[in-house]
Amino acid sequence: MNTQILILIIEALAVYFLVLGSHSLRHRFGPVHFYALIGGITAVMSWVTDAGMKVQAMGVTFYVGSTVFYTALLLGVFVIYVFDGPKVTRIMISTIVGVSAMVPVIAMLLHMQNALISDIPLRDVPMPSLRINTASVGTTIVDLLFLAIAWEFLGRPSFQLKLSIRTFLTLLGVMWLDVILFTTAAFGGAPDYFSIMKGTLITRFLVAVSASPMLFAYIHLQKRREDVVIENRPVLSILRQFAEIEEELGEAQKEIERRKKAEAELQKALSEVKTLRGMIPICAGCKSIRNDQGYWQRIESYIQEHSEAEFSHGLCPECMKKYYSDLPEDDHSA
Repeated sequence: MNTQILILIIEALAVYFLVLGSHSLRHRFGPVHFYALIGGITAVMSWVTDAGMKVQAMGVTFYVGSTVFYTALLLGVFVIYVFDGPKVTRIMISTIVGVSAMVPVIAMLLHMQNALISDIPLRDVPMPSLRINTASVGTTIVDLLFLAIAWEFLGRPSFQLKLSIRTFLTLLGVMWLDVILFTTAAFGGAPDYFSIMKGTLITRFLVAVSASPMLFAYIHLQKRREDVVIENRPVLSILRQFAEIEEELGEAQKEIERRKKAEAELQKALSEVKTLRGMIPICAGCKSIRNDQGYWQRIESYIQEHSEAEFSHGLCPECMKKYYSDLPEDDHSA
């Protein structure tokens, strides 16, 4: 194996291990150190890319910034989204995009400052390409959003994909999307555009094949923790606006259902209830009630007509004594 390729593989695995290992410590030390690591890797990726570091092997060009550091960022965002959710992932994406945009600006300012104080070019700081860096920042945003969307899409129960296949397809999909978007935006129209596209697609496939087992193993190990749960989220949950709209619609639907249920219960109660209102004339002697037509009715007949109540007859203890005084005392309480 080519020595340069071997070094590149070792370098990539070391950075991957550093990213995943740092993420695994978030329960003990919090996520701040992980954010710092991702920010540092983003800066290194930008500097290495601007410096044009690459490795030639087997007729394929491996760009160090893209092959090692950018794929490490993808792994970092991958595990953050899977285990920590969309909100934290949006913070991570903002960090990566912010540092990616800031590094070339700082490099340009340093070159401008150096030009004012010296005639010797500032060779230690690579001069960024505006087109390449703009393409890089824009593509990064799309890539990271696509990563979360693809993960949720492939996780639908109807697909019934194994975790290993879901992991590989998500990683490969985002890497190939990055190649198409970045290469087109940065090198579209150049004579070697299709050569760059073909070579980068091949390298990203090889990287996905190499990195996905490590990523799958990490996800599988994290799933075994009692405090870790992989949630099934909406496909567009990474997009805050869509997530909030969907949540609001869900809450509104629940409120509508609650109101419909309450209204149905109220209508049912109203249909079953009849009320007696106003002054009701009642005879002081026989207790009959005079109805609206002026006729006197027995109280039980009147109440049955004006309510849902029904009567069953019996005798109170006083009436038992009055009308059945000849019965034994024990029967009076029956």
